[in-house]
Amino acid sequence: MSEQDWAPTGIDISRPHPARVYDYHIGGKTNYPVDRELAERFIAVAPQTSVTALDNRAFLGRAVRYAAEQGIDQFLDIGTGIPAPGNTHEVAQEIVPSARVAYVDNDPIVLAHARALMPATDRGRTTFTMGDVREPEKILAAPEVREVIDFDRPVGLLLVAILHYVADAEDPAGIVNRLLDAVPSGSLLIASHTTSDFLPPISAERVLEINDDAEFMLPRPHATIAGYLTGVDLVEPGLVQAPLWRPEEGTDLSPERLSQSWIYTAVGRKA
Repeated sequence: MSEQDWAPTGIDISRPHPARVYDYHIGGKTNYPVDRELAERFIAVAPQTSVTALDNRAFLGRAVRYAAEQGIDQFLDIGTGIPAPGNTHEVAQEIVPSARVAYVDNDPIVLAHARALMPATDRGRTTFTMGDVREPEKILAAPEVREVIDFDRPVGLLLVAILHYVADAEDPAGIVNRLLDAVPSGSLLIASHTTSDFLPPISAERVLEINDDAEFMLPRPHATIAGYLTGVDLVEPGLVQAPLWRPEEGTDLSPERLSQSWIYTAVGRKA
């Protein structure tokens, strides 16, 4: 094993992990051979996979910036992934220096790197805790979350590229509703979810085969994803492909470019 592929004791690198596969797609270095192998399998049948990952990361930045501009100063980021430029607290604190962020992930290596790469600053607070989106009550009760999130005030709830790892039998819609029940009116839900709506049928079929082999993500159609968001009022432009969500000036929105972005994104406000 090379120095780059060294892993801390207790970290399982025999199986791919979503955070590390995503890290590979966006050009990170906190990934291992098993993660790179799976990522390349996806790329082989759907070359737009890495473009989609980068689109998702860019959406995260725009959505968090929007939330901060709306006055949201505390964020619960579930499934945060490996730290990379443009982390939630970095974006939010550019707008609201006192903004606080509770990061949650179920991979120990994510937390290890988060603590190393996101040091304390003189701005708002950040905390990190182990947690699984499938167990929302445990996340909401975690001391590290309660330490920085005041659930009596509006919260920015981030479920970015995480629900597609939740099987239908695990009730993704119910998970979203349980999390939304914990936050007050005025809170914002920031969500994204992969889709196969824009993949050629043969590519979509092969992506699903890889997912089955790896017990990995489940791309879903627009109507299904929209059903997970019924607890909020979507802000314009609604549930759309990542590049279409409040794009920056000069963004390429051509049909050819959009065909490479197989992820839906949305921000919704709890009434």
